[in-house]
Amino acid sequence: MFIGHFGLSFAAKKLAPKVSLGTLFIATQFVDLLWPFLLIFNIEKVAIVPGYTETNAFEFLFYPYTHSLLMNMVWGIVIGFIYWLIKRDKRGSVIVGLCVFSHWFLDVIVHVADLPLTPFSDYKVGLGLWNHLAATLVIETALFMIGTAIYITCTKAKNKIGKWGLWTLVVLLLAIHFGNAFGPAPSNSIMTLFVSSVIASALIISLSYWVDKNREMKG
Repeated sequence: MFIGHFGLSFAAKKLAPKVSLGTLFIATQFVDLLWPFLLIFNIEKVAIVPGYTETNAFEFLFYPYTHSLLMNMVWGIVIGFIYWLIKRDKRGSVIVGLCVFSHWFLDVIVHVADLPLTPFSDYKVGLGLWNHLAATLVIETALFMIGTAIYITCTKAKNKIGKWGLWTLVVLLLAIHFGNAFGPAPSNSIMTLFVSSVIASALIISLSYWVDKNREMKG
């Protein structure tokens, strides 16, 4: 799942008003942010197979340290605790940790049976929504739009940056979402995949921090 994770980040702002949207983006995407670094060091493995599913070309061969259920729980506890150490915001740290942990549960909906439960078991699960392009687009886009609507209803723009920056972010994420679905398969080069992932993530997260800084909670 891609854009659905960001939808959850938007929605989580209502539950954790002190947490920046940028931090919530990092939380829900944390294991996907970590994943390219493990690829580049050959700790985890992926193959690019055009047509592997209707939605994308990734055949995830080995990624238990970022995408197993157990490690998502561990990362959730670690990142939530780090946030608490920095901000001393108990409620925010719990939401941040849950956002990290949520990644596996959203991914299990779309992935084929390649998501491990633990790094110590070969048993893998996945409901395979990615094998149905139209359903994937409808469900992920709906999750994203619902989350965005929640964010809009609980925050307000302080200025034009807060207003138009938000819509820029939304359009950017939708463009990447549909580009992933209908665009060409990514490069077979792990380095190219790494660089493109890092650049896209840096852009999205930076923009989300900037947008949220120029918005405030209603009431």
